[in-house]
Amino acid sequence: MPIVKKKDLTFFEKSYIPQIAQGLILTFREIFRPRFTRQYPEDKWESPASFRGRPVLVQEDNGQERCVACGLCSRVCPALAIEVQAGETDREKERYPEKFEINMVRCIFCGFCEEVCPEEAIIMSDEFELVFKSQEEAIFGKDKLLVPKNKLEKRLEFLKKYR
Repeated sequence: MPIVKKKDLTFFEKSYIPQIAQGLILTFREIFRPRFTRQYPEDKWESPASFRGRPVLVQEDNGQERCVACGLCSRVCPALAIEVQAGETDREKERYPEKFEINMVRCIFCGFCEEVCPEEAIIMSDEFELVFKSQEEAIFGKDKLLVPKNKLEKRLEFLKKYR
């Protein structure tokens, strides 16, 4: 098989003038586009159903969490942000999480925990405003993670549609 040598660049092409001209054209095109500014926090952003905000645990209508403490979410988390400790019970679901914590400083909002959960117990909510004054405040336990199912309907419907 013969080796085909590509054509050498001309002096004009070596001077990068065509690339500089393309960059200037792009810049001038963007300068004259109309701009918009959202007046945050007065004008809130309405997130789409596909948005991945902070992870939360789904709380059923009877007040119990869906989680069965299988630990898949903590194993799949690339940032090692989730910690789960299981406990035994006599209820319908034999296991439940005694301790479920997410370190929100470590969380990278990848959504792997949501994808791997067999019970759809942990999902990504539409909350994106997270403020902490210390590292200890950033560790969310079950008290901060449990969210009623009716507040998460938009995301749950999205998951049902695309799974």
